[in-house]
Amino acid sequence: MPADPPPAAALMLQGTGSDVGKSLLVAGLARAFTRRNLAVRPFKPQNMSNNAAVTADGGEIGRAQALQARAARTRPVSDMNPVLLKPQSETGAQVVVQGRVLTNASARDYYALKPTLLPQVLQSFRRLAAEADLMLVEGAGSAAEINLRAADIANMGFAEAADIPVVLVADIDRGGVIAAIVGTWEVLPPAERARLKGYVINRFRGDVTLFAPAVELIAARTGLPCLGIVPFFADAARLPAEDGASLACGGGGGNIRIAVPRLSRIANFDDFDPLAAEPDVSVQFVAPGQALPGDAHWVILPGSKATIADLDFFRRQGWDIDLAAHLRRGGRVLGICAGYQMLGRTVSDPLGVEGPAGSSSAGLGLLDVETVMGADKTLVEAAGSDGAGRPVRGYEMHMGRTLGPDCARPFLHLGGGPDGAQSADGRVAGCYLHGLFASDAFRAGFLERPGALAYDAVVEDVLDRLADHLETHVDLAALRRIAYRD
Repeated sequence: MPADPPPAAALMLQGTGSDVGKSLLVAGLARAFTRRNLAVRPFKPQNMSNNAAVTADGGEIGRAQALQARAARTRPVSDMNPVLLKPQSETGAQVVVQGRVLTNASARDYYALKPTLLPQVLQSFRRLAAEADLMLVEGAGSAAEINLRAADIANMGFAEAADIPVVLVADIDRGGVIAAIVGTWEVLPPAERARLKGYVINRFRGDVTLFAPAVELIAARTGLPCLGIVPFFADAARLPAEDGASLACGGGGGNIRIAVPRLSRIANFDDFDPLAAEPDVSVQFVAPGQALPGDAHWVILPGSKATIADLDFFRRQGWDIDLAAHLRRGGRVLGICAGYQMLGRTVSDPLGVEGPAGSSSAGLGLLDVETVMGADKTLVEAAGSDGAGRPVRGYEMHMGRTLGPDCARPFLHLGGGPDGAQSADGRVAGCYLHGLFASDAFRAGFLERPGALAYDAVVEDVLDRLADHLETHVDLAALRRIAYRD
């Protein structure tokens, strides 16, 4: 039986496939409805991403939900993404429930676990709904994954349990949009078809009038109205991405060149967004199998969900050899979180956090530090300064503790004390602080020039223009009527 209706109006956006732009649409709608004086709360029952954010209540959620909270002008909390899956291998993931690590599970084990998590998902939803005028809910993947429907908590399974209406989102840029919408409608059972109230076409390019016959064809086959055709919004690239699938491996034309090896389990890669936003900076995510570029000024080792496995992956690409050559040419190296751990002499795993208990792997040996993995996960917002007194802020999200002689030269000073380490010549450094490049003064100092753009203002401007974009191309009044069941 469906649960009692929530106290707030609610609308769920489900995709005809993955990466159709649901996250961005929810963010834009959150800002648009917030500007209409509604208390909006974003919600995603289940997310799979290694791009995560620390919340105000000391948990973690997907980075997309943190951006949506910002769009709604509210602080992110763990209830906004009650189930977060953080892939550690091709078939297994760390399972985070209501902001805290619950377990590690294979795909098959998680499929069995999912139904037991629905009560906590609904609990989080209702807590948020109690303080909201409007809940904007984002599905995961495709609504048409009927092979997974029996245990679903992310799409129609959640919509049914919470008794909320659904709007489909389809991406015309990838082609086959008519088949995607009609096909999704066709495979759903009658009760779930009845929950669909319309669809939005995303990432449209060209003359929208040419799509008019398609709207009529879709209506004839499904009865669903078109609630908006959204032109391609290029500045979406300036907002944090949800997962690594959207990372471009190309470089740019900036005079300051930064190379980031794209690890197999790269995490928190939005760390680099503020650098990429600078007009004179080129950030290149180096794809597996490619050499680290010889003309880079900096090589930055990013976060990873699997430090030990990605150390092996790093070496298999030959990047350890490239990194040594980079340093011989006078280049500089920074490691963030797992990247910092990799730069040390060893990474030990006595409890089997990432693999067999008692295992130990040799690090890259560029910092005289050692890391020991532990059972407890550090999740904390932090602020402080660099060695020159420039302010930094961000968050720590890691398992493990790093100690050694080079820690006597900390890279940062945070509220809880020193953080990170530097080599004696200052050309290799590491720290645990994610988000540090969003601090404008620090970023300017890192780039060794007098000024930097105001990054927070850039993000706010893009969110406002995204809301304007949706105001123009989506029937917000219709969405509100659907949500309020008018």
